Order: sequence, then structure tokens, then C-alpha cells
Amino acid sequence: MDGLRQRVEHFLEQRNLVTEVLGALEAKTGVEKRYLAAGAVTLLSLYLLFGYGASLLCNLIGFVYPAYASIKAIESPSKDDDTVWLTYWVVYALFGLAEFFSDLLLSWFPFYYVGKVGPARAGTAVERMGLGDSWEALGPESPEDTRRWGM
Repeated sequence: MDGLRQRVEHFLEQRNLVTEVLGALEAKTGVEKRYLAAGAVTLLSLYLLFGYGASLLCNLIGFVYPAYASIKAIESPSKDDDTVWLTYWVVYALFGLAEFFSDLLLSWFPFYYVGKVGPARAGTAVERMGLGDSWEALGPESPEDTRRWGM
């Protein structure tokens, strides 16, 4: 648990869009960034568990930014990022196909959408948002972990 706490603290010390927004909120409210971040993650998780339209929110998290990052990857000269995003879209399509055939069954599992968003998808989105080294504070610790997680 201390390792995760240290990685989160390191992430919150980085300078990026997320920490700038959290810093502005901290200045206005007087609440520490780590509590604001924990509250945001908790609210998102609770909404995915009990909120109306959790499927839509889950699919937006998994589609909007990855689509943008995929276009940027295609335009870049490197082929490594293309492979990463192709792998992401194959996994995303498999989830979509599984959902199509098992929608009635999956609707009875309240934790399905939280699990679908999960750490790998959230990590991929954070990494691709231009937070760069900040994701290393939270993400896999080796290149093998990155490949195994599909990032």
C-alpha cells in the first residue's frame, strides 16, 4: 500500500494538466490535492456502479480520447505507438462483441462497468493525455508489464 501511495504522491507532484487543475481547486477550497483526486476517483467509481448511463460513460472513457490518440499515432513517424493503439482497439472491439451477445446477463452485474474501465484502460488514457512521465509514477514498473497490460 505504501508503494501505491508513494506513486500517487509522485504523480501529484508532476506538472501536467491534471495537477494544475487540482492545484487550482486546492487554492480555492483549501483541500489538499490528494484528497481532491481521491474524491474524483471515488465519485467516478460510484457513478459507474450506480449511475444512470454508466454504459455510455464507460464507452466515452474508452473511446473519445483513444480515438484522438490513435489519429496522432498514425500521423507520427514511429510505428511503435501504432501497434499499441491497434492492440487497444482489438481489445476494445472484443469487449464490444462480448457485450453485444451478453448484454442481458451483464446488466445484472453492477461492477461490470467499473471493471471494464479498470486500471489498464484508465492508465492508457492517462498516459496518452500527454502526461508522459507522470504515468510512470502510477503505471507498470517495467516494459514487460506494459506489454502484458496492452499499453
